[in-house]
Amino acid sequence: MLALITIFFSSFVIALSGAMMPGPMLTATISESTRRGFWTGPLLVAGHGVLELVLLVALMVGLAPLLLKEGVFTAIALAGSVILLWMAYGIFRSLPSLSLAWQDSGVNQGRLMIYGVLLSLSNPYWYIWWATIGLGYIVQCRMSGIAGIAVFFAGHILGDLAFYALVSGTVAKGRSFLSDRLYRNVLGGCGVFLVCFAFYFAFVGLQKILS
Repeated sequence: MLALITIFFSSFVIALSGAMMPGPMLTATISESTRRGFWTGPLLVAGHGVLELVLLVALMVGLAPLLLKEGVFTAIALAGSVILLWMAYGIFRSLPSLSLAWQDSGVNQGRLMIYGVLLSLSNPYWYIWWATIGLGYIVQCRMSGIAGIAVFFAGHILGDLAFYALVSGTVAKGRSFLSDRLYRNVLGGCGVFLVCFAFYFAFVGLQKILS
């Protein structure tokens, strides 16, 4: 029991520290929370978690060496840059007509979960983390059997959920203090960050090719 508790809390803390790092997932959480409210963070994490569960199973059956190949990293980085540019384009296209006065507070659950999947797929460093640090955790946790793997995954997802729920809840509560102009500026800033991440992923992907 002590081993499982240790696995859970260590996994939770490491996931929480990773979630707090700036990245496409955080940017999307902020931008979508201004439109869709508190449930943005949990739903993005739900999509992210489904994909992580699939990857966890894949790593357990030996996928890690494939993910560490330079060609795979390059392909993921370049494809990810396209996904992020597409998401940024969607933000920029909607800016002129956005107004807090008519924003629907309803939540499109399917769309947000798909966003969670796409944001994970677009980040090449997400794969590297799982193929290295994540795989190391899996190897250690397997000593505690299936329960160890399950507790590790639960701690990891709950760490992500805790942070992104906090972010989306804070942003959603702050919507009442936003003017239309500030609202558009916030979303525009998020779009710019997504473009920056897209160009960065494209740069590291092309750098691998050229080297």
